[in-house]
Amino acid sequence: MSKRIIIDVQHEQIRVAFLEKGELVEIHIEDNDQQRVAGNIYRGRVVNVLPGMQAAFVDIGLEKNAFLYVGDINTDKSVFEFADSSNRVEEGLCNPSIRDLLKVGQEITVQVQKEPIGTKGAKVTTHITLPGRYMVLMPTVNYVGVSRRIEDEEERQQLKKAAERIKPENMGLIVRTAALEKDSSDFEPDVEFLVRLWNKIKDRERRRGRVPRLLHKDESIIYRTVRDLFTGDVDKLIINEKNQYYKILEWVDFISPNLKSCVEYYESNRSIFELYGIEDKIEKIIQKKVWLKNGGHIIIEPTEALTAIDVNTGKYVGGVNLEDTVLNTNLEAAEEIARQIRLRDLGGIIIIDFIDMEMEEHRQQVVEVLKAALKRDRTKTNVLGFTDLGLVEMTRKKVRDRLSQSLLRPCPYCSGTGKVYSENLVLSKLERELERLTQNNSLFGILVEVHPAVGRLWMEEDGRGLEILEGALNCKILLRADNSLHVEDFQLTPVQTLREAERLLKEDDSIYASDFVFISTT
Repeated sequence: MSKRIIIDVQHEQIRVAFLEKGELVEIHIEDNDQQRVAGNIYRGRVVNVLPGMQAAFVDIGLEKNAFLYVGDINTDKSVFEFADSSNRVEEGLCNPSIRDLLKVGQEITVQVQKEPIGTKGAKVTTHITLPGRYMVLMPTVNYVGVSRRIEDEEERQQLKKAAERIKPENMGLIVRTAALEKDSSDFEPDVEFLVRLWNKIKDRERRRGRVPRLLHKDESIIYRTVRDLFTGDVDKLIINEKNQYYKILEWVDFISPNLKSCVEYYESNRSIFELYGIEDKIEKIIQKKVWLKNGGHIIIEPTEALTAIDVNTGKYVGGVNLEDTVLNTNLEAAEEIARQIRLRDLGGIIIIDFIDMEMEEHRQQVVEVLKAALKRDRTKTNVLGFTDLGLVEMTRKKVRDRLSQSLLRPCPYCSGTGKVYSENLVLSKLERELERLTQNNSLFGILVEVHPAVGRLWMEEDGRGLEILEGALNCKILLRADNSLHVEDFQLTPVQTLREAERLLKEDDSIYASDFVFISTT
């Protein structure tokens, strides 16, 4: 499969696009003012302990306090300072209370597992992990593991033995997928570098300083791309910034020297993302409807609780057999859904409503295609299959806000609902407000400023509705349409006298008043 990594470096933003067969499958965007915190290590201070939730909140210097669950606390006596030395956790006790581990005001070293999402602060852990090219160092546990993506059992055992030979004393290692078909000699530089990094972090931790403070910042998005995405099956890595190009060559020379020939510097006045058609693809990410090649389409509706995906035949009429038409649409949709989930970085519960299929073997076929397509996703997914309601339920680990959250902001007109009040409803609210305002006031009139769409509705039938309302209120209405107003907004200004109304009408010819007779000013 043809794979390319395209990196666009601008003054305030870095964008990384991952292409498979020319199709965009991952996009990562990092702004200077919104850099990610996942992977960062902080010296924090416990600000609240909640026994009922078996959790604590830790101030790590971010806008919101971080959340630390008791299961994410390392209870190894050699690496953890307990809240109460007279009440230490007993050996073999599986469920210690959060009160036995932490107290308010205690200093603690934590690593961010999940970015702050919405109203929630970052999720943190005391189980530190430092990822390298082939290995992940776990300095707080004594354990060796192998990535679940490596499925061959014989290969898993060989890699585990190789990792055990180079494992630092009283530390743990996880063998990454990139280590497949490598041996100990490839892993040693990786482990040595990570151990040196951990020693530097421990030195910073021991030094006296303000708390909270940052002990270690995770690498830049470009370095993480080289480390995690730039593997042997990638044909090209192309970047449009010369200084970063030379840095990448240095990193690759250390990590995977055989890939240096695959790194290219792009030098042109034309945008690198436009050249590869990525800008147009990013525009489509924010759309709800995604067309399939056969004419069908899927609708993607993210909500707070879950993401709903609906599959439709659309323009696709298929052949003679309806069941085959449905199956073909669903199979293509399964492939596209897996790509869209990865591309949009959808997380949490995902419900997919495929077109109804009568045959069980067809349903199984669709699920298998979906699972196979999701294997290319680096984020953990779990497909549970068809429910009793005929929907496919799946989950995907939520690591950060979905991509649309960084690309879009809530609409100032509809507050993110995607809908606004109808003109009829706005007019009803306006008339009720006029009734309230004139109830106990002896006003000559009221200047009403509305959006033109609402004004037009009021002026239907030559303004007869407006005249009827004036009679009911015993008050003159001066109407002005204002394009700058939101369709749901209106402004009411009391007009005390006839002379004041005359002045307004003379000063502004856009104001309408029915059957108005001017007072002579001479």
